Amino acid sequence: MKTVLVSAVALVDVDGRVLLAQRPEGKSMAGMWEFPGGKVEPGETPEAALIRELQEELGINTWSSCLAPLTFASHTYDDFHLLMPLFACRKWEGIPQGKEGQTLKWVIPRDLRNYDMPPADIPLIPILRDWL
Repeated sequence: MKTVLVSAVALVDVDGRVLLAQRPEGKSMAGMWEFPGGKVEPGETPEAALIRELQEELGINTWSSCLAPLTFASHTYDDFHLLMPLFACRKWEGIPQGKEGQTLKWVIPRDLRNYDMPPADIPLIPILRDWL
């Protein structure tokens, strides 16, 4: 079974809220809410992938020094295994906007459970809730 490495981020604003993005129509798990991020390309570090994805998806810039490793998800789907480091980030330039048509929402950590999320993301919720 193929292992897919995906890097994700918990962007945390000054009020302690976390940014969620809704997967757009046409993608697998469309309509579900997830932490922003994406696949790590060959030769890329998880941090570099995240910086690239945040520019492409949200139109914001951040730096490796602002990405703190927080936890990770390891989850087997039907046709691949997902390994997903989750970083926390409190500093970036720009205002996050859904550049790929995705809806964005700032959520207080205790309310994350109210959002339909992919199975790999669910175990991350209590860690974020306790950390923030």
